[in-house]
Amino acid sequence: MEGMTRGELAKRTGLTAATIRYYEDSGILPVPSRIANGYRMYSEDYLVKIKFIKDTKSLGYSLKEIQEVLHMLKQEMDAETLKALVRNKIVEIDEKIKSLQDIQAMLGGLLQTPQDEILNYMHSFRD
Repeated sequence: MEGMTRGELAKRTGLTAATIRYYEDSGILPVPSRIANGYRMYSEDYLVKIKFIKDTKSLGYSLKEIQEVLHMLKQEMDAETLKALVRNKIVEIDEKIKSLQDIQAMLGGLLQTPQDEILNYMHSFRD
């Protein structure tokens, strides 16, 4: 049987063997078949799946979201469903950006606070 061991897969993907094991244990990656000596043998498909996981993580998807998408991809998912998932992530990112901009504006406002107010505020924490 052709394939690669977990160590070989780790080297080829840049992940640790522990990360690959975690992905298997949590159901993100399917558990591979074993050969006679008990070693797990990973097919080339695992390279594609791990690249997908790494790429989607870098786009801000959580492991739970990635697992859900991978499960959907196993089924007959159409392109519009995948596009809808991407649109939803864009909306989520826009909301996060707005929230961070609000926080940034608040912090900027705090920098405009007069020195004596800051000192009085800090003094209130002292006994």
